Amino acid sequence: MQEDAAGRRLRLLSYNVQMGIGSSRPHHYLTNLWKHVLPASCRFRNLDRIAQLIADYDIVALQELDAGSHRTGYVHLTEYLAQKAGFPFWYHQINRDLGQLAQHGNGLLSRTLPTAVTEHRLPGMVPGRGALLVRYGHGENALIVVLIHLALGQRARMAQLDFVSELLVDYRHAVLMGDMNCAPGSPEMRRLFQRTRLCEPAEEQHTFPSWRPNRCIDHILVTPELQVSHCHVINHACSDHLPVAMELILPDDIHLPA
Repeated sequence: MQEDAAGRRLRLLSYNVQMGIGSSRPHHYLTNLWKHVLPASCRFRNLDRIAQLIADYDIVALQELDAGSHRTGYVHLTEYLAQKAGFPFWYHQINRDLGQLAQHGNGLLSRTLPTAVTEHRLPGMVPGRGALLVRYGHGENALIVVLIHLALGQRARMAQLDFVSELLVDYRHAVLMGDMNCAPGSPEMRRLFQRTRLCEPAEEQHTFPSWRPNRCIDHILVTPELQVSHCHVINHACSDHLPVAMELILPDDIHLPA
């Protein structure tokens, strides 16, 4: 985290990394299908490129990672990226546990030691979605970061964002990051903005598909007490999504752990 005359700056990034499969064209969904179940050496070349990118950030929310199964050669991908990018703290939430076949979930990398990390299961007809709530500091001066990856169906997303709204409703300094599979103007997102203090983005950031981005489905959302210095999509095609980055200027009353 950088500190200057304007205040403490916090660099955030959210990236659906597709387990390092590296789909960058429509036909890759077919030709790369086997990589969802079998090991592939090219996976780690893609992950090494991702590690180079995320090394410049303070908190990184990653979606679609494996906690170490047959398809990754039993390598824990969140830990792998943390080590490659030099993050001292990392956390992984397994949302679909298929034993040795797959350990699918989300990961968070941090340069600051969180005060607490809490896992939550998100509602839905099909299980396998979760939220990771990370707290930095205590009380009203805590910074709350929530990582999510929402369902494909609108009804499920509505229920999941209602659940997330309850998690965030009492916090002044909150960040919601992840692949939300819906645009800011969707009914479920509008309800999220009505039920929480999260601000609607000033402009849409198109992140999907990575080869011709025309959908705004990956987001970093913040409460108004957190000043956004800038927010942008990075042209870094190692997945079918592009990463979205944001720089915040933290208010003086936020006291992060040393």
